[in-house]
Formats: sequence, C-alpha cells, structure tokens
Amino acid sequence: MTSKPAAAVAYLRTFSATNTGQDKDSHKRQQAAISAYAKRHGLTIHESPFYDAAVSGSDLIQDRPGFAAMLSYLAEHPEIRTILVETASRFSRDLIVQETGYRLLQARGIELIAVDSPNNFLDDTPTAVMVRQILGAFAQFDKAMTVAKLRGARDRKRSTHGKCEGRKSIAETQPEVAALARKLYRRNPATGQRRSMREIAEELTKAGHRNSKGNAYQITAVRRMVGAEAPRRMA
Repeated sequence: MTSKPAAAVAYLRTFSATNTGQDKDSHKRQQAAISAYAKRHGLTIHESPFYDAAVSGSDLIQDRPGFAAMLSYLAEHPEIRTILVETASRFSRDLIVQETGYRLLQARGIELIAVDSPNNFLDDTPTAVMVRQILGAFAQFDKAMTVAKLRGARDRKRSTHGKCEGRKSIAETQPEVAALARKLYRRNPATGQRRSMREIAEELTKAGHRNSKGNAYQITAVRRMVGAEAPRRMA
C-alpha cells in the first residue's frame, strides 16, 4: 500500500505595501521557492499559501492575520505538522520574535522549515540556537540599515526638490489646470487688480475643469495652484 505524501502548509510575508499581491516579485519568488522544495522532498502543500501582506517581520506571529489563520487551520488539521517559509526572515526579522515564535510552534508540535536553509529550525542544539540567533541578528541589522538608507534618500530628495512622498500636487497631476489658474491670477494690466480665489475657481469650473471627485475646485486648492498665501485673520 502506497503511503500518502507528507502534508505541509506554506507561509508568505511581505513587508512593503507596494510589493504585495500575487503578481508581485516577492509573492512569486517565495511561492516558487517553497513549491520547488516541496516537490523535491515529496511534500504536498495544503490550501493556498497563508499570506501576510504589508506586515512587519517584527510583529508577533500570533498578531499577524495570515499567520493566525494558519494556526487555526493547523489546529483543525492535526495531520499537518509542517510550515514552509522561503527564508527565516520571512518568518521574522526580529530575533526575539523569531525565537519566541519558534518555541510556540515547537510546543504545538509544529515543524518550521526555511527552504533556503532547511536545518535552520530543525536542530535545537546550542550551536543551532546560536546560528539562528546570529542569522536573526543579521536580518534585524539589515532591516535597520535599509530603513536608514531609505530615510537618507528621502531626506536628500526632499532637500533638492522640496517634496518626496505623499499626495501629488495638482501641478503634477493636472498641469494644464494649474497653468490656467496661474494665468487667471495675473494682475489686470489696466487695473492692477487680481481675480479672487473664488473667481478663479468659478472660471475653472466654466472651463470644464473639476477635481478628481468631479467637484468644483475649492478656494484652498486654487490657492495652492497659484502659490498664494492664505490671508491672515485679523486679531
């Protein structure tokens, strides 16, 4: 009688919200690595991969929606005792979270396998624990360095261009609208007067220009387009 292949579940995690989704490189890479390992070792992966999108590797595993759902699934299926992850850092980048999470799974009789280094979580000797801790510390350090580099890059861009992230201005998304608003704001050569922000907003509406929600531009939006300061209130 042929025995059934051993069963496992797959866990994926992506930290950056911009790199989430099945069509993104991180998701594809993690799933491909796990599937290749399962095929080589005769493991059958049950269910779709449990996935935590835009979740930090320093979050406790029981606080992650995808991981919590996976633990519930494993509790209902005691025949499945193996979790596959692409790397130890997909499980966690934080040393304490990694070790405490590993101990929690171990207490439940669940085996955790990082497919890029299968023995990373399998051995519990003092040497294996030390190696896990060293790798976890490196992952934690690497994350801190990446965050610091990104912050430095944003600061440099902000000092050069005045803006780095956040919602784009109307001048960036609708340059023709901003150009018309600035033109309408020019002083009348005969009178030396400017149109008010309300008058400019009305002229933009007459010209068929509306905001992204289909509404007329508000005075504050017009003021940003023309670069005018808000009038100061009298005390």
